[in-house]
Amino acid sequence: MLDISRADLVAGVVGAGTMGRGIAQVLAQCGVRTLVYDAQPGAAQKARDAISQMLARLAERGKLEPAAMQAALGRIELAESLDAFAPCHVVVEAIVEDLEAKRALFTRLERVVGADCILASNTSSLSVTAMAAACKRPQRVAGYHFFNPVPLMKIVEVVDGVLTERWATDALAALAKRFGHTPVRCKDTPGFVVNHAGRAFVPEALRILSEGVADFATIDRILVDAAGFRMGPFTLMDLVGLDVSHAVMKSMYHQYYEEPKYRPSFLAEPRVAAGLFGRKSGRGWYEYGKDGAAHAPAEPAAPKSLPDSVWAAPELKDLFTTLKARIVARPEAKTVCFVAPIGKDATTSALEHGLDPARTVAVDPLFGFAKRRTLMTTPATQPEAREAAHALLASDGKPVSVINDSPGFVAQRVVAHIVNVGCDIAQMRIAAPEDLDRAVMLGLGYPRGPLAMGDAVGAARILAVLEAMHDFYQEPRYRPSPWLKRRARLGVSLLTPE
Repeated sequence: MLDISRADLVAGVVGAGTMGRGIAQVLAQCGVRTLVYDAQPGAAQKARDAISQMLARLAERGKLEPAAMQAALGRIELAESLDAFAPCHVVVEAIVEDLEAKRALFTRLERVVGADCILASNTSSLSVTAMAAACKRPQRVAGYHFFNPVPLMKIVEVVDGVLTERWATDALAALAKRFGHTPVRCKDTPGFVVNHAGRAFVPEALRILSEGVADFATIDRILVDAAGFRMGPFTLMDLVGLDVSHAVMKSMYHQYYEEPKYRPSFLAEPRVAAGLFGRKSGRGWYEYGKDGAAHAPAEPAAPKSLPDSVWAAPELKDLFTTLKARIVARPEAKTVCFVAPIGKDATTSALEHGLDPARTVAVDPLFGFAKRRTLMTTPATQPEAREAAHALLASDGKPVSVINDSPGFVAQRVVAHIVNVGCDIAQMRIAAPEDLDRAVMLGLGYPRGPLAMGDAVGAARILAVLEAMHDFYQEPRYRPSPWLKRRARLGVSLLTPE
């Protein structure tokens, strides 16, 4: 194995764009002599200038000593050709995301570097194995997927191709630790770990929108306030760019041979064609002012007229006691009935309880009621019953989102989908359970990794949501993962490996 701690370690970076600059910066800052090459004249110099400015800003903020700044900058050398990479122990490519271009680059590098030099690709979507297949020594070719901005996103996916030997990825993992990143080991599969795990949050939110369950702003509010995500899926699409998000969704769907769990939404294509990309175009799901602030639709004010009495499912009685509602054992003529289904819609739950759907509403019990409450109606719910229910739920000042009937509400079905996709990743042994969760938290900013998220809610309840949705829709999109089913039935953590 290559000794990554050696003081005379030499690394090469091919491609001086945004990602290449970031990779060169972290390498130089951890004491590695770093050679930078770009085929475009002047690009490498621009990259070094940009790194110099970044390091200077860190020094100004007191996050980097001036001497360390100068030392790091002194370790970055501009290469006039690939021939200069002869002394390198590892080369990371960050060129255009094109398989043939990367294969040609690695073939060229093999004629220059030593036999034990590791060739690593920063690809986010291409097969590492396919790149290695063009090389005479495929065993030293691996994936090394960073996230933008590289110095701030402290994670790198270390990808084993089919022919990659362990010493190569062991060395890359050790190098990641040297420059302060968390290495996540994974197999060479479409999307690796982070992009694969991300195939649930946005696609399921789009599915909910396409069914008319709620508008995009309501979906965002529920997932931020109730489920605890840092930003909603529509805010995220606007930040990344819908053109980029939709392309990734389509690519992943096709790479997994039309796996229903990853099916993109028909809603995205016309919006991309219209140029509604998000922040970069000034308008996406939200509109953006000159200051870059999103203009979100106003949330409707809560009605004031409270119900005379309520009938409540057991999960809701404490809430309504706190709200000082008059709870009755049997519904009266004007009683509003509240159910609390897990995975089921309000219609199904009303009928199962023998309640009048015209006076029945549902409240999502899965994520508590502290920050936001989600109220769901049946198609038959009378307006006065809906308004009275809304008024009661909002009577202590908590925001309430009112949605149309849907198995799994909004938060239940999105979180269950995230957990289910994560369980499939674990089942396929793409990454170890703990590495999977760590990667998702660092790469996607979720409050928990998908497996820990399932444990927090309860694997049995996640399974119940998925089984109810699968029964309702009769679609393989919602079939539960074997990993989830076994652990839910055994009552053990989803993080339990096999």
